[in-house]
Amino acid sequence: MSGSSRRSAPWMIAAALVAVALVAGATTAASGDSGADDPAEGASPDPTLSVALAYEFLDARVDQFCDGEGRCLPRSYEGGFFTDLPTWDFTPSFVYDDALVVIAYTARGLPDDIRRAQAIGDTLLFVQENDPIGDGRTRASYEPHGIRQGRVEITGPGTFTGNQAWVGMALTRLFHATGEQKYLDGALQTAQWIQTNTADMVRAPYGYTGGQLEDGTSLVWKSTEHNSDIAGFFTQLAQVSGDQVWADRAAVATAFVAAMQSADGHVDTGTLLDGSTVNTHPVPLDSQTWTSLATGDDRYDTALDWTLANLIATDGQYQGPSISDTDVSKVWFEGSGHLALALKLRDGAGDADRAEALLDSIRLGQRDAANGDGKGIVATSTDGLDSGFGDLYYASLHTGATAWYLLAAAGDNPFSLPAD
Repeated sequence: MSGSSRRSAPWMIAAALVAVALVAGATTAASGDSGADDPAEGASPDPTLSVALAYEFLDARVDQFCDGEGRCLPRSYEGGFFTDLPTWDFTPSFVYDDALVVIAYTARGLPDDIRRAQAIGDTLLFVQENDPIGDGRTRASYEPHGIRQGRVEITGPGTFTGNQAWVGMALTRLFHATGEQKYLDGALQTAQWIQTNTADMVRAPYGYTGGQLEDGTSLVWKSTEHNSDIAGFFTQLAQVSGDQVWADRAAVATAFVAAMQSADGHVDTGTLLDGSTVNTHPVPLDSQTWTSLATGDDRYDTALDWTLANLIATDGQYQGPSISDTDVSKVWFEGSGHLALALKLRDGAGDADRAEALLDSIRLGQRDAANGDGKGIVATSTDGLDSGFGDLYYASLHTGATAWYLLAAAGDNPFSLPAD
């Protein structure tokens, strides 16, 4: 998002050790029993405590903006660029982040976790039901202050296909966790909006386009990321609804993703405006990790290997992936979460150690990064990471990055329903 979020010898030693683990599958650097509040530079925080603190961060964000009906919506970013400038406090809640928080809560599944997940899920149903167009869509972001006052205040009016799929996955996960029909009904409305408004069975490779702008203008390019999201969402929907049509539609999205894989194994970002010509620059991380997570297809093992060879950034003591090949000077902690999860689930030689090294670097950021609070995860290791898509990401606390960390730590794939 535009304007959004996303060190001295001891730091260099820690970074070098993490690099060895990432590239060669060596043992994680600086392992030990020191807790998250241990002030020793370079010491590895305790993973169990780290996870507990990350959930505490999400709890506080969810509980901050709730209405009298128990609907809650957490702000996505806080601190640094989004809070400290004298002229603004950026509070919008992005539905992609909200979906991740819902799924992260179901991953742990304590009673209060499910209660908070439902509080967000009920808000997603509320904004869906009260949309000014009212055709099953949700928008990119909403103002939590409005929700606290019992009204819908849209701050990001675009209706982007990937966001719709993430809302759908969150509602499907809630139906799976609770059995409450309202969540499946909301997911089906979301899925039908995607199918009606974005399915492209005319311009090969067939797949799903980018969504709509506020004025109804269609985004006619196709995104690998969006189609990966749809593949995961529609597959889940087929499982819980028993309707094979959603599996057939998931196969269309999966085939589009496969068509975006290049000769050297990496997966390109999608198409240009003609819906057919491959867009080869920039090459984003999520086209590598999410394709693997959403499909479970080992053809994307080469995409993960390409990521390890081309997208890993070192920024002081931190090491992990960047957003794309445009700028590999800073670590995108959100991406560290989904790369760690993809490596965990691939489980090849050295992958467990590589994943743990990524998680360890996130934990160091949780403890030490600028603008942190010792609990949540900041979006990037330092300010100003260029995504390559026209926006910058910042070292501000981020619900989405925190949720991805928790999912990676738990080994829970948001693109798949957990086994019963």
